[in-house]
Amino acid sequence: MDISQTLKNYNTSNITIGVLGGHSALDVCAGAKKFGLKTLAVCQKGREKTYDKYYKSRDGKGCIDDVIIVDKFADIVNENIQEELRKRNTIFIHNRYFWVYFKNFDLVEKQFKVPIYGNRVLVRLEERDQPNNQYELLMKAGIRIPKIIRPGDSGMSNDEVKKVLDEHFITNKGGPLLVKVNEAIRGYERAFFTITKEGEYFDISADMIKKGLITQEDLNNAVIEEFIIGAQVNFNFFYSPLTKELELLGTDTRRQTSLDGFLRLDAVVQTKLIESGYKPKMIETGHISCTVKESIVEKAFEAGEKFVATMDKEVPPGMLGPFALQGAISADHGKEEIVIFDVSMRIPGSPGTPFTPYSGYLYGKSVSYGERIAMEIKDAVESGRLEEIVT
Repeated sequence: MDISQTLKNYNTSNITIGVLGGHSALDVCAGAKKFGLKTLAVCQKGREKTYDKYYKSRDGKGCIDDVIIVDKFADIVNENIQEELRKRNTIFIHNRYFWVYFKNFDLVEKQFKVPIYGNRVLVRLEERDQPNNQYELLMKAGIRIPKIIRPGDSGMSNDEVKKVLDEHFITNKGGPLLVKVNEAIRGYERAFFTITKEGEYFDISADMIKKGLITQEDLNNAVIEEFIIGAQVNFNFFYSPLTKELELLGTDTRRQTSLDGFLRLDAVVQTKLIESGYKPKMIETGHISCTVKESIVEKAFEAGEKFVATMDKEVPPGMLGPFALQGAISADHGKEEIVIFDVSMRIPGSPGTPFTPYSGYLYGKSVSYGERIAMEIKDAVESGRLEEIVT
């Protein structure tokens, strides 16, 4: 795919920022509007009101200039839609929401002939069943990750799983484990559950299969990893290939349904619910801002710089723009250490970065992801370097 040829046909003085109607679209478009760029959201029929009504640009308000409505999100790869996007000189901002509705990474990587801001092949590597996936990249970068007890692609039998769990819990007296398995209904979301002894893995998973929450096939591809007991923090970065600088835009933590509500109950009620068979779910619903001590900031930057350097070597053209290292602050060995258990290799799920001070320390004012992306695109256009930040 020759995106450079597409860019040659663009009127770069009249760029449109395109998004899929979901995830972080409003943040991206609000930032683009602040820097005088046009915005367009591709929305699925029946889910367009947020963009076509409530936040539509009008009378000096709103941030969505135009909307294209499709029957289903995957229709964005249809040639007529792509042609319309190219006609508007669209630079598309991808995100997790953009990918989960396709079920086939090749559709976006090879058939979506519209310039994408960032490295379009990276989201595939968030999947744990892909070669050179996020776990492998983190290890190559020398960043601590949770101990992986059973990677999903190992093909272990139940007896082998039991042996490994027995060794962890009984022989080594290990701590809790987190099982990450895809949901049966929403395959792009994971149905997490924790286990504290060897038999719980089989009991809980069997119950979830019976209730239709997960499938045996997905369980076979699950990952069991060390549960890090620490403060969870997402480090939201931005790497500019134009300046060769890494920026920490903000930090946040997750809000999860129904875990957050469960944790607000007293221990007696929690115990009664657990004894009755209730199991809290860990479905990510939103994010809230949090800060970290300044002694943690340098450690975060070191991890981010290691990851950027590894991406340059492993997945050229490397990391372009936003990404997040998501994990927890552990103090297992008497000192605080960042442990990363997830990577967002595109704009992260949280649009709340302006509400922590880190971008303000750099720019003198808080800068959102949408604003920072718009700044980068405008700088690239003005310096004739747009090809360096899109794929």
